[in-house]
Amino acid sequence: MSRSANTKTIAKAAVLVMTFFALSRFLGVLRDVVIASQFGASAPYDAYLAAFRAPDLLFNLISGGALGSAFIPTFTGYLSRNDETGAWRLASAIINWVLVIAIGVGVLAAIFAPWLVENLIAPGFEDAAQINLTVQLMRWLLFSTVIFGVSGVLMGILNARQHFLLPALAPVVYNLSIIAGAWFLGPIWGVKGLAFGVVMGSLGHLLIQVPKVFAYGLNYQFILAPGDPGVREVARLMAPRVIGIAAIQLNFVWDTFLASWLTEGSIATLDYGRRVMLLPVGIVSQAVATAAFPTFAALAAKRSWDELQDAFIATLRSILYLTVPATIGLVMLGRPIIQALYQRNAFTEVSTQNTVWALWFYSIGLVAHSMVEILTRAFYSLHNTRAPVIVGVISMGVNILLSLLLMQVFAGLNLAPHGGIALASAIAIIIEMVWLMLVLKRLPGKLSVRALKDALPPILFSGLAMAAVLGAFLFAFGDSNAWLTASGGIVVGGIVYVLVSYALGAAEPGSGYFFNAHPLDLTGNALSALCRTGTLVLAGLVGDCWPGGGRRLFVSSLCFGWPAPLDADDVAGSGYQRSDCLGISGRAIVLAGNRRG
Repeated sequence: MSRSANTKTIAKAAVLVMTFFALSRFLGVLRDVVIASQFGASAPYDAYLAAFRAPDLLFNLISGGALGSAFIPTFTGYLSRNDETGAWRLASAIINWVLVIAIGVGVLAAIFAPWLVENLIAPGFEDAAQINLTVQLMRWLLFSTVIFGVSGVLMGILNARQHFLLPALAPVVYNLSIIAGAWFLGPIWGVKGLAFGVVMGSLGHLLIQVPKVFAYGLNYQFILAPGDPGVREVARLMAPRVIGIAAIQLNFVWDTFLASWLTEGSIATLDYGRRVMLLPVGIVSQAVATAAFPTFAALAAKRSWDELQDAFIATLRSILYLTVPATIGLVMLGRPIIQALYQRNAFTEVSTQNTVWALWFYSIGLVAHSMVEILTRAFYSLHNTRAPVIVGVISMGVNILLSLLLMQVFAGLNLAPHGGIALASAIAIIIEMVWLMLVLKRLPGKLSVRALKDALPPILFSGLAMAAVLGAFLFAFGDSNAWLTASGGIVVGGIVYVLVSYALGAAEPGSGYFFNAHPLDLTGNALSALCRTGTLVLAGLVGDCWPGGGRRLFVSSLCFGWPAPLDADDVAGSGYQRSDCLGISGRAIVLAGNRRG
């Protein structure tokens, strides 16, 4: 497969994944809006978030990124050798192992839930009713861990088959169920209704994928096959990744641990702030990583190092281009965004102030979060899971030490100490990103980020221009309606960023993100994307386009059914005219989402 075909494969997959991941992210925002309205930053919601930590940790260890990063390359290896029998035998064994481990660990966690809550997760809780509620919620939520375990394997099977639709749609079902639980059951059962929605959502997450997996030919067997080479390879690759995932998840547990000692609602405001920060990470990085990983793995398996380097750099450039303005936007528009999204009913002005405080510091690490998603996938494609684990564990240690230190510093300055927790998290992820970059270039393929240096000046200068315009915008309209301020700031800032980056030459052929796009195309389509999604969502294929073989860029929200031309046939059938030709083959701007929701 040519380099053009490789990047086009990633592009088509990412466009599809991004569409549904963007929808899932939109529903995720709606979910958080409903939750904030129903529960605000309250003690019961603190209890729910604390209860969620153990099941979420188990999910990520057993069936989240750890399993996917080990299972997909191994399963793909069988398929590349045309060994369907071996592939399905491996899939059956992994499903059974996941069930055995998830049920076993889940039962133990349920038995020891009181001790876990009082000693490890939320020792700062003093109210007996809040502790009992946390224990009860944890036991309910553990059911979702078992269900997600199987669903995670099915997701890996479909991704390995280059089928991204249903895995991307599954989080949509999950979020809809949580919204229903919060909206309809919340007023009756309180946060217990929210927990019930989570369990039902996990079941929907699983069931929506089952028919397609069987359509691909899954021959399920009741086997564990511990001696099977494929099973052992998955275990070998997964073991260090489990440690790395544990380090990431333990950061969240640690943040909850510390916040439980602070004022009521601190756990909730940290969670709200982190979720808003992770929204662009989801739209920019996770779908890219999901779509790019199979291609990275295939190129690494063929030792096509030049092609892998090209795909790697093009993906990072796209992410860098999009996350820098997202960071600026969240920092400068944080207050109106939080007010517009959350401030109603149980979510008060004080809740807004505390959430914005956390968001500002979390946003410092936004670019690093997005880059790490791709950097780690590059390691996994090289069958190296040890290095990300070591770096992740060190990053966890940095976060623990810094959070303890910065909490005290903030308190000594009469600043809300939960801001120190958020800042420590941001610094730790930046250190992790830099360290991964340094290690990656020493591995086979010698993947380097050096080529990114030419992309930085126009991106940073465009960001400064965007910040200056946003400052003037907020000075003039900062006291107006929060929705108008937030949406207007996003539109104005996004347009300024796109136009300035074009003027500075960021749209040069071969750059990996913009290719001589006409400013009118960029402005009109970006405005439409901004109005539809509230986020600058870019996706396009670049290639020779008539008339005259010129190159142009397609900017599209790709939400709610808006078509995106992918090749000549797609353009012909999309309803666009020849004058609307927006790029036919070649590279892509590829975006993102979240597997679970």
